Amino acid sequence: MEKLKKWAKEKNLLKSAILFEIPQDNPKTTLSENCRFDDACIVISKDDQLDDSICESELSGGKHLIYEFKHTTDDIQKAYTDIFSSLQSNGYQIDNKPILERYNGDRINNPYCEICVPVKPL
Repeated sequence: MEKLKKWAKEKNLLKSAILFEIPQDNPKTTLSENCRFDDACIVISKDDQLDDSICESELSGGKHLIYEFKHTTDDIQKAYTDIFSSLQSNGYQIDNKPILERYNGDRINNPYCEICVPVKPL
């Protein structure tokens, strides 16, 4: 993520950026402070130029439940606990797609995060 944010800042994209992190570990079984991330992503327009330091890809769509929380270790742990306990009571189960953590801009100007959980009906 730091490499991506540095690139985005150099391109003047960071302030208004939508950033995603994709966890490698299952947050149901791994404490949030021990979770590792596979990918860091940024939403860019078709006009933005890439260089060899950044790869381009697309995220698959689908239905997601969105949970907003303050980006602190305690709040992240609570959010993941709340998410998994509330999914079934709301008639959903996790779909077989990655969970995404979405950030708007940088964490200094916007200390909140959203967890986007891919879901399908029970």
